[in-house]
Amino acid sequence: MRRVKPYVLLLSLILGVLCTASPARAADNGSWSVYPVASRIAARPYFYLSLDPGQTITDKVAVANKTGRPLTFRLYAADAYNTARDGGFAVRTVQERMRGVGAWARLGKARVTVPPHRTLTVPFTLRVPKGAEPGDHPGAIVALDERVDPGTGSLALGVRRAVGARVYLRVSGPTLPALAVENVHISHHQPVVPGLGDSTATISYTLHNTGNVTVDPKVRLRARGLFGRTLLSRDLTRIPSELLPGERVRLTARWPDAPQFDWGDVTVTASATGTRESASASFLALPWLVVAVAFAAGAAGGALFARTRRRGGRPFAGLFRGRRGRVRPSVPVRPSPPAPPTPSRPRSSPSARP
Repeated sequence: MRRVKPYVLLLSLILGVLCTASPARAADNGSWSVYPVASRIAARPYFYLSLDPGQTITDKVAVANKTGRPLTFRLYAADAYNTARDGGFAVRTVQERMRGVGAWARLGKARVTVPPHRTLTVPFTLRVPKGAEPGDHPGAIVALDERVDPGTGSLALGVRRAVGARVYLRVSGPTLPALAVENVHISHHQPVVPGLGDSTATISYTLHNTGNVTVDPKVRLRARGLFGRTLLSRDLTRIPSELLPGERVRLTARWPDAPQFDWGDVTVTASATGTRESASASFLALPWLVVAVAFAAGAAGGALFARTRRRGGRPFAGLFRGRRGRVRPSVPVRPSPPAPPTPSRPRSSPSARP
């Protein structure tokens, strides 16, 4: 019986990668590219669409084969989201449930075969439901190569490659940019012996787009210690440039040269056009080795005190023992001799006469 080798399937997806080859700014992985068909005015890097609820629009997507052999693709529309790792722009797989562009767009062909070094144009229709929520609904038109490239070894690594052209759809109506900073947490990394090593801290927090439009957030970190002293104040980097509506991203920031002995709070402030929110977390930085030694000494002293009290002795009396461990006897006090009695003179009687 033939033994089937297990494998892990990965999807390699490229969305809107800039390239110098024609067409400009197409999503391209080197073998094929996907991009909007150029309008009469100029080439479009992405699909920028603005529709009313209940409105329908028809557009075209181009799939270019850059290899010397025919390529077959599965075409589908997908919703976009932010990746949990770094907040990057990503889209749902064909098996996932769609609620926006992925559910509203219909491709003219579900599968296409593109000849070598040729480009195929495929029309699609996008219809916004009447009850669609206003705001941004990002997505993509994806060309997926369903072939799996097998790997080698006991655990094969299979890869499916896909390229997608981004779709930025805005449904007309009231728009609300809104951000929230959630779950701010600080963790210290201190040397075992105070002063012998670097002290750092890691601040983690969650950015949440609570509005209905895509925002480009800016984040500032501020730390204060005892008596309101400013310990840190700087703008953070590696923030997603496009935080999509409803998406949450967990991010971290490193704080070098963090205090080893202080008490204060850390504040994370996120801002974008039309919105600004902050959240804080308190911290207590202590040299834990010194604290542990002091605690152990206090616990030992307390135990000795309690044991001595139970025996009815004087606490810490052993500290005043001699060299052999015996209590030194006190020197007896000699009593002073009694004072001699004072002789009394006989009292004379007034009736006595000589």
